[in-house]
Amino acid sequence: MASSTQTYLQNPTIFIGIIDVSTFAQSATLTVGFDSLESTSFGDSGHLYVKGLQSVTVDITFYGFYGTVSTETTLFNALGTGTTTLVISPAGSSESATNPEYTITNAMLASFTPINGSYGELATFQATFTGGTFVRDITP
Repeated sequence: MASSTQTYLQNPTIFIGIIDVSTFAQSATLTVGFDSLESTSFGDSGHLYVKGLQSVTVDITFYGFYGTVSTETTLFNALGTGTTTLVISPAGSSESATNPEYTITNAMLASFTPINGSYGELATFQATFTGGTFVRDITP
């Protein structure tokens, strides 16, 4: 049986709360998983693990955009709160089996770099959200 591969250009959709920041993002990385809890007991011949709490990290690089309604303001308002909601999908906002949407709730933005630039280059800044819980949705 032949296998099928689908390849497409990434054009992620990224919302922080209700604000669409997709057009200002240069790159995004979402890492989801679970903590590994060791459950090895006497007599086991190797380490055994069980699933623990969810683990979430979202790294986003933004182009420098400042002002009242900007990504810098959006990130500054989220800074230090553990209640931020992010919605991320790889290719637009219509979720499907080939475009899963991840909703992360109660994420924490502990810090970000609002000024990061070099002479003659586009300014960028990096934000890393950690924690919270994730849900994957593929229903249209």
